[in-house]
Parts: sequence; structure tokens; C-alpha cells
Amino acid sequence: MTQVPTVTLSDGATIPQLAFGTWQVPDAEVTPAVLHALQTGYRHIDTAAIYGNEAGVGRAIAQGGVRREELYVTTKLWNDVHAKADVRRGIESSLEKLGLDHVDLYLIHWPSTVKHGDAYIEAWDALQEFKAEGLATSIGVSNFHAHHLDAISGEVPVVNQVEVHPTFAQVPLRTLCAERGITVESWSPLGSGADLGNPELAAVASELGRSVAQVIIRWHLQHGLIVLPKSVTPARIEENFSVFDFELDADTMARIDALDAGNRVGADPDTATF
Repeated sequence: MTQVPTVTLSDGATIPQLAFGTWQVPDAEVTPAVLHALQTGYRHIDTAAIYGNEAGVGRAIAQGGVRREELYVTTKLWNDVHAKADVRRGIESSLEKLGLDHVDLYLIHWPSTVKHGDAYIEAWDALQEFKAEGLATSIGVSNFHAHHLDAISGEVPVVNQVEVHPTFAQVPLRTLCAERGITVESWSPLGSGADLGNPELAAVASELGRSVAQVIIRWHLQHGLIVLPKSVTPARIEENFSVFDFELDADTMARIDALDAGNRVGADPDTATF
């Protein structure tokens, strides 16, 4: 079976660079999807409290026949439990639904400053306690701009999971994170499908005899990003995993880099109202 390359995080832990994303996958559908992902070779599963599918992911983990120590499980704290009095309830609920005694990576999902002010700072303090207690092996953030990273103290997040895809490459934020030892994870790595119709990417895919999705995933991998493609279709789950037998040369990487046009498809962390 194909071995997915790993990235060593700043805390010394290793993380599989290709993950199976579960955003927008209902609980009833996520169990067979994750089971197929595990059978295909994925060992990093990414979920979140707000996805409403942690229980289904937990069922797949229980049924999948993969030893816990071979799995890497990420989940995320939702915005309504950032306050110090509430944050423990968030991780305990997630662990119960997943059927686990710890997660490998626990993230603050959004800073949520419009609705909850600077409560994310309290949440970060709590995540450091959870790591010390062994409830999470590593801790990080998601959707943090530079000023959000500046506001928290103590341990530096090992990852920042943000929207990244060829037409929204987030180069300044990625550069800042690299300077601080923060590994970037790419959500919506295909631009929520928007980048799949890009003619330049289609041309590259045709030249290589690959799908556009495979080309984009390969671009993420070669930039050192952790990438989280999502699908519930077995053939596409397998296709998205079949990206380790080819490489993009420097000229092709530059062609794709040149597509960056600031095309954000998700919410801006500074203006998100949830």
C-alpha cells in the first residue's frame, strides 16, 4: 500500500501530508466514505464539531480495522465554546462522539471575532492545557490571519488550517507561518470545485494524462502543504489518493503559481459572522 509522506510539526510530532476531509459530509454518509478512504490508504482523517459527523467518523474508525496508532485524527473547537467556562465541554463532546481518548490534532476552528470578540485567546490558553493533559497530542488553529496569531501567547500553533488553492494561494500568510514554524494545511484545496474548471489547470492535466484534481493536489504536496481533499464517491476518493507516482516540474509549478488571483471562495475570518 502507498505510504503517504509525513510532515514533522514544530512540536516534533509527524502528520500525514494527505488527509481525508469530511466537511459537508452528513453523518449518515461519512461512515462509508471514511471506511473507503481507510481501505484506499488514507490514515489522516479531518473532521470538526460543527460538521455534525464526528460520531460517523468514530464509527468508521471503530469498524475500519486500522490500529489507532496508525491513524491521525483531527477535529476542531467550534466558535460557541471559546469561553474558558465552556471550552472543555467542546473537546470532551468531540472525544465522546469520536470514541477516542485523545485526538492527534485539535484546532480552534475560527477566531470568530465578529460574534465572540477575543474569546479565541482564552480558547488557545485552554488548548494548551488539553495538550498537557494528553487530550490532544498537538494543537493548532484554523482560519487565523497574522493578527490573530499575534494575539495568542504561550505555545506557537503547530498548524494553521486555511483556505488555499491555486487561485487563492495565500502566499503572504504561508510565508509568515513558515517563518514562525507553523505548518499550513489547505482546506477547500480544489477551490470548492471552482479551480477544477480553470483552463490552464486543464491544459496541465491533459499534458500529464492526469485529472485536474490530481494536478492540484500534487501542487499542494510539492509546496509542503498538508492537503485535505474531500469526496464521498469511491472512485474519486481513490483518484485523489493516486498522486504519489508523478511530479510537477519547476516550470509547471510556476505556471500554477501564476494562477493566484485572490479568489477566496469561503468566508473571510475578519468578517465571518458565525
